Amino acid sequence: MKTHSIKPSDVTREWWIVDADGVVLGRLASEVAKILRGKHKPTFAPHVDVGDHVVIVNASKVVLTGNKLIAKQYIRHSGYPGGLRSVPYSKLMATRPELAIEKAVKGMLPANRLGRSMIKKLKVYAGSQHPHSAQDPNPMDLKEVAAPQDPEQAHTIEEVTGG
Repeated sequence: MKTHSIKPSDVTREWWIVDADGVVLGRLASEVAKILRGKHKPTFAPHVDVGDHVVIVNASKVVLTGNKLIAKQYIRHSGYPGGLRSVPYSKLMATRPELAIEKAVKGMLPANRLGRSMIKKLKVYAGSQHPHSAQDPNPMDLKEVAAPQDPEQAHTIEEVTGG
């Protein structure tokens, strides 16, 4: 009996929906990255994109622990002298909360062609409304897996900004 190697034409994809309300950002991102890679499937192969589509709602209600809500910075550099740009996490969450989750998940995917195709299957929305109801996504409950271990240390952007 030969070992079966999956081909891209053999892949069947499902749609999942995740509610990010009250879930820690890093734990959410690692679970979503596993689904996007397809590591939850018995047909996983590292050289084929076998992952599923993931829709994340309530991105603006994601939680960070400790003082990361104030101290965390997203840094990029243009390549020119003096071209270092940094955006505080609190400002990013106030303007574009979807981008914070996308960056966290993208950092947990491979940094190659497969990773770029995997991140395209991630859809993030700040509110609870999404346009993917026609795909009939399966609900994924991450409350047990990704809930904060110490609720006293968990902070949302609304707590800091007062909104």
